[in-house]
Amino acid sequence: MLVIKHSNLCSVSHGNPQDFPQPHRFELVFPICARYNSAFEKMGSLTIAVGSARKPKLAAVREALDQISGLLSSDAQFEIVGVEVESGVADTPSSREELMQGARQRAEALQSIANQKNEPWSYFVGLEGGLDRIEEKNHQRVFLESWAYVSNGQRGHFGCSGAVELPQVLADEVLERGTELSVAIDQFAQQTGIRDAQGAWGVLSANRITRQESFRIAVIAAFAPFYNEKLYNNAMLHNSGAR
Repeated sequence: MLVIKHSNLCSVSHGNPQDFPQPHRFELVFPICARYNSAFEKMGSLTIAVGSARKPKLAAVREALDQISGLLSSDAQFEIVGVEVESGVADTPSSREELMQGARQRAEALQSIANQKNEPWSYFVGLEGGLDRIEEKNHQRVFLESWAYVSNGQRGHFGCSGAVELPQVLADEVLERGTELSVAIDQFAQQTGIRDAQGAWGVLSANRITRQESFRIAVIAAFAPFYNEKLYNNAMLHNSGAR
């Protein structure tokens, strides 16, 4: 169950958020884990702002928090807020640099909103999926990747999923003919709405890896310097001492 709240709007959906009128901001409560939605627990609250209102991305952040929230804070209540923001890059990024730029700019857009509206958001999460091109033995190989950028407002870090190679015909449709990946993958798989379901990841991996799962891995990786802060700080001190 996904609960969507905005002003006087409160809809409960077992489908896609796109089925409802799209407000600017979504507040999501996932009743899978009590720490996300217990309003009666007297404990601190940490809000994770995500630069998207798409179900796979928000669910990926929720699943990532299921694994790492205890490392971020042992007693805090976590909330996830999804806000649609612009990435500032193409609908289907075509390089690793563009993917990283899009993820960072989504997080930075969230931080600007928080500053303007005095939102008490603790972390800003930007997620970007798209393509990366690599030359290998005089042949271009094209891979699908999912990237995350997480900031606490002072510093930020990137995380990435693995990569799955695209069939040449699909890569050409996107890169040479300019078809957006979400449209091309629907045509390629002869299905509709893949983007908000298993994603291109699911189609290419026979549903062994979904779009949501790829973003979950990217989010856990991007949060690593925060929940494993002691190790990262020790590494920085060791590096400073070696100079």
